[in-house]
Amino acid sequence: MSRFVLVHGAWHGAWCWSRLAPLLEGMGHEVVAFDLPGHGDDATDVHDVSLQAYTDRIVRELDRSEEPAVLVAHSMGGVPATQAAGARPEAVAKLVYLTAFLLREGQTLLDVAGADEEALVIPNLEFTEDQSAATVKEEVIREAFYADLSEEDFRWATERLVPQAAAPFATPVRIPEGFARVPKAYVECARDRAISLPVHLALHSSAGVGEVVTLETDHSPFLSAPEALARELDRLAR
Repeated sequence: MSRFVLVHGAWHGAWCWSRLAPLLEGMGHEVVAFDLPGHGDDATDVHDVSLQAYTDRIVRELDRSEEPAVLVAHSMGGVPATQAAGARPEAVAKLVYLTAFLLREGQTLLDVAGADEEALVIPNLEFTEDQSAATVKEEVIREAFYADLSEEDFRWATERLVPQAAAPFATPVRIPEGFARVPKAYVECARDRAISLPVHLALHSSAGVGEVVTLETDHSPFLSAPEALARELDRLAR
């Protein structure tokens, strides 16, 4: 069985894996989920949040075990996961991009997301006065992230979202040489409005991804289709 390390995306926290983690554990896997700096229960000030701080947090988790992990990164989490996997290739059995940003050297998340004409997130950001953090306009959150959730589950999720530090979005990714040695898979979501399907294709088609899986879900299959996602992750781990 495998050790899964789960990395959440922007605005979210470790709480978003609460439905998926028990399913993977029931399959015999070990599951580790944690808050990136400034997310969930982590009290890091938004002005101190950076792409490197995210990366360092993932590396610390990879270093906690001698067993190589299946590193699963959602959405924005794909950016620091790329850097972390490149820094610790021996610690990653497989890197699974879950509807995530798989960037090339020197790209920023904004480079890709800002050019995604079908996505809803970037055009609907509301920044703080000092531009240090952003939230997504309330009226598009459901369609962007949670289109397949019930009203009750939608409220539960939105109550846990936090302001997202802007710095990680605008920082160019730096990819260590070790990244090329890491086996990679990509899970795209057909009804995603945070990252559109054509952009998914552009991200994984030229990045050395060994396997691509398509789920018929919104941007958050860990909540909307956890059983289907667990089955695919179990299969990819094996």
